[in-house]
Amino acid sequence: MQPKPLPTSKQPVVAIIGGGVSGAGVAYHLARAMGDEHPVIVVFEPRAELGRGLAYDTDDPAHRINVPAAKMSLQPDDQGEFQAWIEARDAVACDPEARRSDGQIFPRRRLFGDYVASLLKPFLDDGSVRHRRAAVSHVERRAGRWSIRDEKGGVTEADMVAIATSHPPPAAPGRLASLLAAHPRFVPDTTKPGALDVIRPHDRVLVIGNGLTAADVIASLAERGHHGPLTAISRRGLRSRGHPPVPQPLFGDFLSDAAHSAVSLLAEIRAAISAAKAQDISWHGVIDQVRAQGYDLWQALPVAERRRLARHLRPYWDVHRFRIAPQVEAVLDAAIAAGRLEILAGSVADVRIEGELILCTLQPRHRGQPLERIYDAVIVTTGPAHGGILETQPWLAALAADGHLSLDPTGLGLACTERSEAIGPSGTADPSLLISGPLARGTFGELMGLPQVTEHAFFIAAEIAAKLRLAETKTHPT
Repeated sequence: MQPKPLPTSKQPVVAIIGGGVSGAGVAYHLARAMGDEHPVIVVFEPRAELGRGLAYDTDDPAHRINVPAAKMSLQPDDQGEFQAWIEARDAVACDPEARRSDGQIFPRRRLFGDYVASLLKPFLDDGSVRHRRAAVSHVERRAGRWSIRDEKGGVTEADMVAIATSHPPPAAPGRLASLLAAHPRFVPDTTKPGALDVIRPHDRVLVIGNGLTAADVIASLAERGHHGPLTAISRRGLRSRGHPPVPQPLFGDFLSDAAHSAVSLLAEIRAAISAAKAQDISWHGVIDQVRAQGYDLWQALPVAERRRLARHLRPYWDVHRFRIAPQVEAVLDAAIAAGRLEILAGSVADVRIEGELILCTLQPRHRGQPLERIYDAVIVTTGPAHGGILETQPWLAALAADGHLSLDPTGLGLACTERSEAIGPSGTADPSLLISGPLARGTFGELMGLPQVTEHAFFIAAEIAAKLRLAETKTHPT
């Protein structure tokens, strides 16, 4: 359906580019915050529903949320809303594996998208939020407003823009993409629908990467009946961790004397883990405390130390912070126990194609002698190529060329202020252009987990509401 024409009144227009959880969250909280005085809120999202994005727009039954449902919510002040929503609808009745023996629920990922879509529906029905089902093709500043062109030929004039786009796709390391591009079972981007359809049950598979995406891929292959050998290789060979057998209390205080270097922060975390162990508290409680205090810890670090942390420590943080669902962990454990899954620390030194075979030279990290292996398929799961965000979408590159956007110096996304206002190459912030969600990670630190994304969406909505009210006051002073 084509959206209704925008009103010709003097209502301000807010454009949100990206309708995943971050963009949908901004729209939802802004519509609630403004009430009857709400602006025209237009969300650009090609998918059929708002609130899904890459993460929750999947029908793969192996894809599950990675934290208990009781900790998932679009409401910063009501963490248990999603679980209450599930219970009210008996929404996991057809998914008996979702409910664990301890009462925790790890449902299929699509269900969370259903929940977010249900929250947005009333605002879509009454026109408070408008879903423009199209991708943005160009954005430019014109006559004091933002002119947004989309792939369907529409042009929207907006007073404020929130960029809430998804991560850039993964990038295959080195020359791998060009060397394997012609092979029918080279999968460079698992986020594309049907990407794993080319993998046959008996194929010998090399998975490049060892994080959450790799775990999802291995679980998805198992769900499809794959029984061939798997090698998962990453620079450090760090496998994603699971949840503790029982919930752990938060442990540690990292703010009373906040660290000002990556090394000292690491030392404090290690010391806290040792102290927690002495009290029979697992490392999970310490990492969760670091996560809870993440924004303030990040702000205490100089930019150079943020870069050092992102470059050297992020892989270790990621495997402890981003835990896999118990169902997925069980698949990985079973594959390792059966000798079917090998996890290697190292890199792919060389590849070549012979017929339908892929001959790989793997260089283990702590061994001088390379390994020669033969595979039938190669899957890239290295995670988002944050440094390439401006190249992945032409309209972002155009905004950067026009002086409105720049990369964050940490290499984690787009530069913005502590009010999430985009910063251009000149260092000047634009109060009418905001960055929402993980692309603001370089400024806000921990912005990948759902609670932080939800809090940030709420924050962005409050910022926009305050700016609109201030503009209204200046236009119509009492």
